[in-house]
Amino acid sequence: MMITWYGENCFKIQSKELTVLTDPPSPTSGIKPPRFGHDILLKTLAGTPLARPDAGEEKTPFTIVGPGEYQIKDMVIRGYRLVSESTEKFIKTIYVIRDGDVSLCLLGHIAGGTIEPDTLEEIIGADIVVVPGGGKPFIAQEDAAKLVTQLEAGYVIPSCFKIPGLARASDDVKKFLKAMGSASETLPKLTVKKKDINPNETKIAVLEIF
Repeated sequence: MMITWYGENCFKIQSKELTVLTDPPSPTSGIKPPRFGHDILLKTLAGTPLARPDAGEEKTPFTIVGPGEYQIKDMVIRGYRLVSESTEKFIKTIYVIRDGDVSLCLLGHIAGGTIEPDTLEEIIGADIVVVPGGGKPFIAQEDAAKLVTQLEAGYVIPSCFKIPGLARASDDVKKFLKAMGSASETLPKLTVKKKDINPNETKIAVLEIF
């Protein structure tokens, strides 16, 4: 699995056969929108009612919005509603993407440190966890550090932190790293194979914006 960051919660996630685009930035974000072909479009925040493709409707890219289980070729994606933070107007979804023997958990737009016990049970042990690392309006850095430690991931990737051009206020990623109290590595992109993961060690990968 190869992961590239485009700012905020926007990532390119590549497997051998498929390319996933997550949370494209809004035109008002100040971030340049990514331009690459993708097979799957995934959104962790969506207004209600959810605009799902009609049953049997074939679209490219395949759009995933909201909770449920989806399988596209060999990739399995499960979405879990963040109940405590969803409202009648919008739904926040946590996703676990499984590509072969590697799994990635997207915590999306999470703002609190509490996840429902049944969802927590499903996402604990994901190989890679992506968590907002820039503070308000998302989860506080100290709470984020506690949460990802609880999830026992092999890799943690912070998102939604301060970068040049970002229109909204956000903290520097250093605040998240301080809360984690662990060494980090800055990379242009992250490529993970199962053999790279040490179950007894969590690595922090800070990705450069592409």
